[in-house]
Amino acid sequence: MASENKRLRIAITGGGLAGATLINALMKYPHIDVHIYKSAPEFSERGTAVGLAKNSQNALDEIGPSVKDALVAAGAVSMNSTRGAIASGPNAGKIIFDLVADVPPQGVHRAAFLKQLLAPVPREVMHNNKKLVKVEDAADGSIVLFFKDGSKEYADLLVGADGVHGYVREHILGADHPALQPTFAGFWDCRALVPFSKAKEVLGEECFKEHRRYVWSGDGGMFMHDVLDNGKMVQCVASKVTDEDWDPKEWKRDLDRETLENAFASWTNSPIVKNMIEVKLNDHQLLLQNPELQAFAQWDHHINAPTFYRGRVCVIGDSAHAMTPYHGAGAGQAIEDVMILETLLGEVKEPSQLDAAVKAYDEVRRPRVQRVVQSSNSTGRIMCGKGPDVGLDVDKLRAALGPRWAFLHEFDQKEHKFRALASFRGD
Repeated sequence: MASENKRLRIAITGGGLAGATLINALMKYPHIDVHIYKSAPEFSERGTAVGLAKNSQNALDEIGPSVKDALVAAGAVSMNSTRGAIASGPNAGKIIFDLVADVPPQGVHRAAFLKQLLAPVPREVMHNNKKLVKVEDAADGSIVLFFKDGSKEYADLLVGADGVHGYVREHILGADHPALQPTFAGFWDCRALVPFSKAKEVLGEECFKEHRRYVWSGDGGMFMHDVLDNGKMVQCVASKVTDEDWDPKEWKRDLDRETLENAFASWTNSPIVKNMIEVKLNDHQLLLQNPELQAFAQWDHHINAPTFYRGRVCVIGDSAHAMTPYHGAGAGQAIEDVMILETLLGEVKEPSQLDAAVKAYDEVRRPRVQRVVQSSNSTGRIMCGKGPDVGLDVDKLRAALGPRWAFLHEFDQKEHKFRALASFRGD
């Protein structure tokens, strides 16, 4: 049966950024006993970097100094601006926009951020090799977690942060629900981290006069590069629109120079392709600095789920709302999830109040993030030169892309918390 002490037992499944941010945030509450369970042998993150814009940083401020300090300790770099430019065709080289935010976005390496978020977490509440296979309701209202190794644990609330193909979403929606599985979004991407000096040598001094994110839009794809790790490394990314179908179990494919060159073969007059994948002299091509370069399929929850909770089980992050990267919002929306959930759980003193807490979380978060999912997919197609009636026309791109981030970044997090608390209290 559940623990007899008075502390609320919160279980988190999934050891990525969403779960790590939540456990870090909840440790400040003396009335909460929180544990995190990871199916893999160690806590780790896939991918190179995340960008945290104004809305995400405001959410971090609302959560408290522990998570904000982790961002700084992880070597986050302020991006002074974002430059969009045409990368193929007759307009190649022309600037679409130079965006300067009032709060500069922060770029940070995923693994470094995860490490810092977990640094203060006691080892005894972190559990590896714990693959969740079943969840049941106990007679006393608690949750029973069954793991593949035959063990089980009890909790008053289970929070699924177990990723796009995790189990908890299935428990909530059911195995046959049309919104259960993510949809292949129609893009793949590949990434490489290269030393700052190497990137500067290949891309040119002009790109690094300031810490700026570059987005290069071309025929059915885009390249991006930005600075990480206190200015020591540069993330290089290629994304491609594709008509191919990817099997739901096929997350990645190996890439080589020939495949990359073929993917961007239609890019004429390009100022970026040769530096990213074609320059052979002295092994200068940037993406091929990654000896294990792979194409990762992009998935999103394009079919909206009707709920993010069932009983005392809820989902956050990619488990709730997987999205494409074109708004740079996946990690930021997970942080917003944490901000709302930890605010509500801070008010919960008795297990009976958890039902109202997860209902309020769902009520305020689901409409917000599902709008971001849909908008990110459309934004990606525009950025990759496939926007309807937009293409690679500079003026049309500027008009189409310019306003697409306002609803995301100019968002009042204090008001968001107020609405969640009002719902929880029945105001």
